[in-house]
Order: sequence, then structure tokens, then C-alpha cells
Amino acid sequence: ELLAVVTIIGVLAAIAVPKSKEAIDRARVARAIGDLEAIGVDLDAQDTLPDALTFFGPVRLDPWGNPYQYNKFPDGKGAPPGARKDRFLVPINTYYDLYSLGKDSTSSPPLTAKNSQDDIVRANDGGYIGLASKY
Repeated sequence: ELLAVVTIIGVLAAIAVPKSKEAIDRARVARAIGDLEAIGVDLDAQDTLPDALTFFGPVRLDPWGNPYQYNKFPDGKGAPPGARKDRFLVPINTYYDLYSLGKDSTSSPPLTAKNSQDDIVRANDGGYIGLASKY
């Protein structure tokens, strides 16, 4: 009987651990989306864009412990060479890029790059906020 109980507990643990990790990952993505939305509202409320996010106070960290990334574009000159780009290599924003490096803490400008797939991005000037892989 003890062996049967241990086996059942083992099976339940084997099912529960991956599900709980998925739930934690989804919660982290949701938090990053909320943070990016709030930061974007703060940035859009400014008359002129600040040079860095430290304008609003201490550096905010994403759910994975990395600072949120903010790149202001030069006024009237369009997106700079390092701007985030979609699958057609067209910049995804007009005035600034705002994103989280995601779970792997690495990124590349094109969203199609493997290390950019888990990034949480603000695209279409705030029209889309979510996983780069779903953009």
C-alpha cells in the first residue's frame, strides 16, 4: 500500500511541477505586459520624450530581474539602425522602442531572431504589447 501511495504522489508531482512552471511563466509575461503598458502611458504623457527611463525614478526591473529597455529615436529622423523590426525588417515603432528582454535575458533587433522570441515588446506605437513571437 505504501508503494502505491508513493507512486500516486510521484505521478501527481510529475504533472503538477510543469503546470506550475507554465503558470509562473504566464504570470511573469502578464506582469511585464502591464509594466510596459504603464511605462508607455507615462512616456506618452510627456511633452518631450526623456532620454532614459530613470527620468521617472529608480530603474524598474522586469519579472526576470532585468531593466526594461528603452530606446528613444532621434527627433524627426525615423527609427535608428538598432530599432526593433518585424519579419519584413520594418521598424515596429515610430518614436521609441520599449521592451523586456524576456526569460532568456538576450535580444536582437529583428523580432524573428531566436533570442528575441521570448521578449515582451511594445509595438505599433502601443497598439500591441505582448510576446514578440506572437507579433
